[in-house]
Amino acid sequence: MSKPTHLTLAGARDALQKREISSVELTTAHIQAMESLRELNAFITETPDKALEMAKASDARLARGEGGPLEGLPIAIKDLFCTEGVRTTAASRILGNFVPPYESTVTSHLWRDGAVMLGKLNMDEFAMGSANITSAFGNVENPWRRQDGGNAKLVPGGSSGGSAASVAARVALAATGTDTGGSIRQPAAFTGIVGIKPTYGRCSRWGVVAFASSLDQAGPMTRTVRDAAIMLRSMAGFDPKDSTSVDMAVPDFEAALTGDVRGLKVGIPKEYRVDGMPAEIERVWQQGAEWLRTAGAEIVEVSLPHTKYALPTYYIVAPAEASSNLARYDGVRYGLRETGGSLNELYENTRAAGFGREVKRRIMIGTYVLSAGYYDAYYTKAQKLRTLIARDFTEAYKRCDVILTPTAPSTAFAIGEKQDDPIAMYLNDVFTVPASLAGLPGISVPAGLGDDGLPLGLQLLGRPFDEETVLRVAGVMEQAAGFTALPQTIS
Repeated sequence: MSKPTHLTLAGARDALQKREISSVELTTAHIQAMESLRELNAFITETPDKALEMAKASDARLARGEGGPLEGLPIAIKDLFCTEGVRTTAASRILGNFVPPYESTVTSHLWRDGAVMLGKLNMDEFAMGSANITSAFGNVENPWRRQDGGNAKLVPGGSSGGSAASVAARVALAATGTDTGGSIRQPAAFTGIVGIKPTYGRCSRWGVVAFASSLDQAGPMTRTVRDAAIMLRSMAGFDPKDSTSVDMAVPDFEAALTGDVRGLKVGIPKEYRVDGMPAEIERVWQQGAEWLRTAGAEIVEVSLPHTKYALPTYYIVAPAEASSNLARYDGVRYGLRETGGSLNELYENTRAAGFGREVKRRIMIGTYVLSAGYYDAYYTKAQKLRTLIARDFTEAYKRCDVILTPTAPSTAFAIGEKQDDPIAMYLNDVFTVPASLAGLPGISVPAGLGDDGLPLGLQLLGRPFDEETVLRVAGVMEQAAGFTALPQTIS
């Protein structure tokens, strides 16, 4: 058997069921890995005692033959999911000591199915960022290093950077993430792992700290497509507490991995060939199309003409919703409270001290575009464009079954490299934002290494609630890519 921390989720599941290893042994190995790689700063809160307690309970259930689909498997949770009795901060000082008295629906599903919690993962503050450099608890480091031998520390992508780093570094078998404009898929690409954003409404948002309510969606981050399918089945499901949750059956996503894509049509959107795109991104994109063609799929060109408006649309809609959602953090009911001579001063002082620079920037943008005199000029127009972007995908899927694109416009960059240029940072989401605006499922699969020795990802986008086809095609592409490279920090 492989080193416990190098097992896949599926491999560890099988080993536990065959009694080749106990959950306590598996969990202990991951706790040791978590402790040895603290320099990555992937965790905000570690819960080793709770993990071992859950592992012991899992071993008892496995011994009785009562194990659930994730029984005894140690995973980690993005610190945006409320966990009963365990601090949940959203990586913000304003929630630095918040301990929820309730459990998010997604995490309650994971514990119901037997998963073990290693801890809460670092992230961009309130999920606002593409590099995991906005956290009040410090930057997360990517476990990968450039092959030129330089010591530059790289970003893991964001906002689910702690999730991506922990899975890539073999600290957790899998992790939860959330994706608002690419925050699962882009960090997955930067760290050489698999990340899937399900269709909006597939996973409950109840108990997940809100950023942009019409965009936020939970999803799994894993090392293989099969692992993503296994974890997504546990995370998904209708929730009457969430008005955006869709009441439909959850398929057996793992059973969808047939390895057969013969006859499927894969769309290549011509608008995704952006100016200045590195040659290595174009090269791996063409390679991905060739892998699928060789497997029996048909490659067709499609058009998504409103793609060029996706980023400006997103950066109006998302901050507008954030402005509304974050108004609840006022120092009165919970979280940080700063003193003030009046109620208004209390509000001002609390929010000034509690929110970081990027969160303040987005609140101000959102408040501006919702203000009298600008609502129609910005927010209303953005919502109309969002409808057109979604319509483009509907038309494209009349010609194809899935769409293949790059995940990110570059490999991981150095911490601080784009920190003073918000626009350059926002452009990291150029390939992921359109599907988020349309509410579509999308997955990033590691496809190779760039010229600098860092991972490159390819993205597959599918029709609403057709995660099965997305996963099936992703499994074939993963097999063709044969990506087995490991970060230098653990190799």
